[in-house]
Amino acid sequence: MNSYVLLAAAILAEVFGSSMLKVSNGFKKLFPSVGVIIGMGLSFYYLSLALKAIPLGTAYAIWAGAGTALTALVGVLLFKEKFDSKKLLGIILIICGIVIMKLSGGNH
Repeated sequence: MNSYVLLAAAILAEVFGSSMLKVSNGFKKLFPSVGVIIGMGLSFYYLSLALKAIPLGTAYAIWAGAGTALTALVGVLLFKEKFDSKKLLGIILIICGIVIMKLSGGNH
């Protein structure tokens, strides 16, 4: 399987796990807590597979950056968290950083 598809799966699983972390209310709710464990477990598993072909610095930067940006988006869309120009700027900078990391790490 393409390593970037595995990385995308790792990112989506991380966003799912992080979202369940919010819903778990400090691990007080069983099913969301199980969702945290499954989401984070899958995320690290897929990330480990992606690392077979993608350099660590590039993969981790993309995983963390995209996960952060998508989790912020989930926070706004599902949990009605505030979104302002500073958050927008931060997400834009994260995306720019991911693109730069991808462009510099594409020699494998």
